[in-house]
Amino acid sequence: MNAAALPTQLAAPAEIDTGDTAFLLVATALVLLMTPGLALFYGGMVRAKSVLNMIMMSFSAIAVVTVVWFAFGYSFAFGDDLGGGLLGDLGQVFLHDVKPDSVTGTVPTLVFAAFQLTFAIITVALISGAIADRAKFRGWLVFCAAWVALVYVPLAHWVWGPDGWIREQLGALDFAGGLVVEINSGAAGLAVALVVGPRLGFRRDPMRPHNLPLVMLGAGLLWFGWFGFNAGSALGANGIAAQSLVNTQAAACSALLGWLLVEKKRDGHATTFGAASGAVSGLVAITPSCGVVDMPGALAIGLVAGVLCSYAVGWKHKFGYDDSLDVVGVHFVGGVVGTVLIGVFAWDGVTGGPRGLMHGGGLELLGKQVVAVVVAAVFSFVATYAIATVVERTVGFRASADDEQAGLDLAVHAETAYDLGSVGAASHLSKPGSPKPLQVRVEADDE
Repeated sequence: MNAAALPTQLAAPAEIDTGDTAFLLVATALVLLMTPGLALFYGGMVRAKSVLNMIMMSFSAIAVVTVVWFAFGYSFAFGDDLGGGLLGDLGQVFLHDVKPDSVTGTVPTLVFAAFQLTFAIITVALISGAIADRAKFRGWLVFCAAWVALVYVPLAHWVWGPDGWIREQLGALDFAGGLVVEINSGAAGLAVALVVGPRLGFRRDPMRPHNLPLVMLGAGLLWFGWFGFNAGSALGANGIAAQSLVNTQAAACSALLGWLLVEKKRDGHATTFGAASGAVSGLVAITPSCGVVDMPGALAIGLVAGVLCSYAVGWKHKFGYDDSLDVVGVHFVGGVVGTVLIGVFAWDGVTGGPRGLMHGGGLELLGKQVVAVVVAAVFSFVATYAIATVVERTVGFRASADDEQAGLDLAVHAETAYDLGSVGAASHLSKPGSPKPLQVRVEADDE
């Protein structure tokens, strides 16, 4: 996915390199793990009555996006350009012409296609956080299929595909997904939140995370998987992958510290939730730039993202849109920070590519990055708003008030996350021949 190396790799394929292949296989598994990690991260952030529904939205995205991607999504995104850098052809539908020995760069095309699939999956799953606690499950499934086909695939071609116009004609850089994943999901999250509407009691009732250990576990899995996300985008075990890995770690840590400093000054407390959110904001921001900036640039990008995102998560209360789990505040704002600051910190000593403002490159690259951000955000928002509106008016997107109040876990899935099985245990023990349950009597204190 390396914006600097990918065109050369696609145009002049080499023989399969076993080291690069093994590296990308591991990276693919790491990125796929990020979606279950996101499910736990989001699951801990919602109220207890909808945690399973939140987790199911991520897991169902894995299934729906995989089918769409292998059917035609990969071909449209990475097939030969049809003209104008807008969309690929149908030469690789169902991967029917992709053989085990087909090569993209130095890795099998099958591995490359699977690696790209994991990016599409988590981008869709990220959007679910904006409509937590209130979306119809069937509406979500329909939305997933339509969105990945009509929004993600075209944007991926523009930025990473052969002759994609944002990379080739505009000359903007996106190493691992600032435009395609972060800004795309953030703008889409805002659009679906506006279409679906706010949760019942928004800005009135407390809607705090119900399980912070689950949030921290999910954040840890995301952090772990992000090394595959960013370093894997070098498409090989090489120096750019190493640079991406250390930049990823640096930005996550500087963002975490920046968020906590703001939180301590503003609220008087440095919280575990703030630590998790701060780390994720830094990981988001370094995603587009990890392979094109040096260490000082990575630290600066992370710090700026941690500070700005910590303030941006409050926008929903100021402007009245209910982005339940801060997809806009973290992923959109963090993605914008990381993508724009490529124009400031890009260093040709990393990739040999264009230089940013801080390294004597002038304003040219910065201007290109700003244009790319605006194009990606507007396209994603408008297209997503249209898709979500169609879904709402056909199969329905907003859950009923009764289901929302009762909790989507029971209403939709007939399950609860924290049923300790007391009823089931009593039923089992009441069967003939079962041992009698231990009788425990608790007496009130006499006062």
